[in-house]
Amino acid sequence: MKRVTRFWRRVTDGLELNQLWKQFHADALSSYRLYSREVDATRTPGMRKGRYALHVANQIFWAFLEKLTPARRVLLLIALVLLLFFNDIEFSSSTGNGRVVVGPFNGALWGGLLLLALLVLEIADRVVMKRDLQIAKEIQTWLLPASPPVVAGLEIAFATRPANTVAGDYYDVFSRAAGSGESDRFVLAVADVAGKSVPAAMLMATFQASLKTLAQTPGSLTDLAGRMNSYACSNSQNGRRFTTALIAEYEPSTRRLTYVNAGHNPPMLRRGKGAVERLAAGGVPFGIVDGAPYEAGTLTLEPGDWLVIFTDGVTEAENEQKAEYGEVRLAAVVNTNAGLAPQAMLGAIMQDVDHFVGDAPQHDDATLLLVKAV
Repeated sequence: MKRVTRFWRRVTDGLELNQLWKQFHADALSSYRLYSREVDATRTPGMRKGRYALHVANQIFWAFLEKLTPARRVLLLIALVLLLFFNDIEFSSSTGNGRVVVGPFNGALWGGLLLLALLVLEIADRVVMKRDLQIAKEIQTWLLPASPPVVAGLEIAFATRPANTVAGDYYDVFSRAAGSGESDRFVLAVADVAGKSVPAAMLMATFQASLKTLAQTPGSLTDLAGRMNSYACSNSQNGRRFTTALIAEYEPSTRRLTYVNAGHNPPMLRRGKGAVERLAAGGVPFGIVDGAPYEAGTLTLEPGDWLVIFTDGVTEAENEQKAEYGEVRLAAVVNTNAGLAPQAMLGAIMQDVDHFVGDAPQHDDATLLLVKAV
């Protein structure tokens, strides 16, 4: 009995049955979304139910089959034929002395073995891909700050949750070289690359490198935004791979914050007395129109003010009823917990998002950068 228990724990990684069901349910929904993208479920007028069902089933079959390599497609088809049409067939041959029985042929057994072989091949691919994605995740972790720097007059906290192993969201806070006669400044940035997973993660890495490099060159924040846009346009596949971003520059000596919003969700600025402002000044997302103009907004952060910068993965998080979390609910959490430190506020927001979403799968990267003026 102990061996059986150890075996079961090893198979399930110690998960309870309800946890296993939730995991299977999430995997099933993810697979359904993958295959359903290629299925046209439109029912033409006059089409019978039976024919419509066959039409949809045929599309699902091809959507699945075309995900395999040609050799594995053939292997799958042979296995299905053996399972369906060659179950317990007895072969015989005739000779001059009469009929000779060769023996039974269990098509179900051989079909099952071929399916097992196909499963082993697919798992091998998955393991290799998972290993490569894990390496990519580690590299991406190096590109993002582990903890915020010390900035006079500010308390900062940030966090990100990728929808997949790697993400297309970016956040950072770093010092910018001051010019002659200028005081120290800090850059605060949050960006969201269009798309998810590996393609978005690769573009996020180029965004991080270009921002860190271009931010150290002389010029205003609008100059920096223009240069970032020019670089993004050279790698955006004619605007298909654009990036929304909020780039801000903070001067501790004056408490002045200058920002450019490049098509990003307007951050919330909650003043100490409760009034809420939105940071919308800027221009189009980076990578769409080369040479696009950008304007900067300027404000002063007073003690007690909160700046909440987020990506749409937070406010557009959906529950099982397809309702979105929304900016109204986010603002309510910020108002309720305005007396907390940023790290505690971060935990309160993430906990509220989790409570709202429930068991629904995460469909987009979610990032938050919180700033409290002290």
